[in-house]
Amino acid sequence: MENIALIESFSEFKDDKFIDRVTLMSILEDVFRNALKKKFGSDDNFDIIINPDKGDLEIWRNRIVVADGEVEDGNQEISITEARKIEPDFEVGEDVSEEVKLIDLGRRSILALRQNLISKIHEHDNTNIYKQFKELEGEIYTAEVHHIRHRAIIMLDDEGNEIILPKDRQIPSDFFRKGENVRGVIESVELKGNKPAIVMSRTSPLFLEKLFESEIPEVFDGLISVKKVVRIPGEKAKVAVDSYDDRIDPVGACVGMKGSRIHGIVRELGNENIDVINYTNNLQLFITRALSPAKVTSIKINEETNRAEVMLRPEEVSKAIGRGGHNIRLAGQLTGFEIDVFREGVEEDVELTEFSDEIDAWIIEEFSKIGLDTAKSILEQDISDLVKRTDLEEETVGEVIRILKSEFED
Repeated sequence: MENIALIESFSEFKDDKFIDRVTLMSILEDVFRNALKKKFGSDDNFDIIINPDKGDLEIWRNRIVVADGEVEDGNQEISITEARKIEPDFEVGEDVSEEVKLIDLGRRSILALRQNLISKIHEHDNTNIYKQFKELEGEIYTAEVHHIRHRAIIMLDDEGNEIILPKDRQIPSDFFRKGENVRGVIESVELKGNKPAIVMSRTSPLFLEKLFESEIPEVFDGLISVKKVVRIPGEKAKVAVDSYDDRIDPVGACVGMKGSRIHGIVRELGNENIDVINYTNNLQLFITRALSPAKVTSIKINEETNRAEVMLRPEEVSKAIGRGGHNIRLAGQLTGFEIDVFREGVEEDVELTEFSDEIDAWIIEEFSKIGLDTAKSILEQDISDLVKRTDLEEETVGEVIRILKSEFED
């Protein structure tokens, strides 16, 4: 057999790519059969014998001996005269096996064959990587920052696999340097062409849930279950936990003495404020806990509309709403209820919707997003604070307050 670079590379491919013998032989046979189809039109009558360890390759073409002048298919048949040049005792009707040398395929075919082999190897690698990371979806993974782009960070793991951390999957306070290790959860794995696209996320609620599993032994062991996680990445999160063992305090176990257990998680998430609450099937109690640190006076629940009217003392309202409306928004997401806040003992108040003739509906909606549904709830706020907490201009907020004062306070 000629000493061709293609053959010498068999063992190299096998060792470098960690491909098992059976798979490599299958890839090689597929590549050679494609080359034979292009050269001879069909590969049905060819036997391919491969030894990838030694780099040996034999290709044999099987043809039937026919009388001179009766050859109709040169690939399937051979004339008696040509057959007897191989062995002098062949007779018509017998089978002839003749070795096909690689060099007979032509230089261009050999180069194309080698390129096809490399392509098949890469395709096999990419398929394996895809399968490997598909099984890791939803799991925490660590990779090293390789390249920082405007819209994403490109990372490499220990095996050189490329992992993408898009800008919108990064916590706002995240700042990474080249060579730094980054933790996140594998959010999605897709095949784009033949190349796997592996996307990591640090903003997913699942990342926080998995951090609880990795940092808190009772959660890892299943003694404490994480029922639900909601987040505003980098700002605030609420985690509902439960335990089937009455002897275990799930909140205390997750937080730890003076916050010792949860401190590492908070630091990983850019000092995200994490409220850990006890899960319960009692809706009133669950909503009350979800609005922590505010103390609720009473709750009226409408399960048909998934709305809850919560009564609080005036000094507790700002706690329930939270900075930027984060607390009430997360409480609603955690419980699945739209939460309306009312001030206890405030009788002379007017719903903001009563001013719909003078205030545009989208402006009323902006205030509603941060839990301000009544005239008094807005008038009690500072203008600059309202501008920060909504998408409204200072001039618009000032005009709303002017309308409310003139119509409500008079």
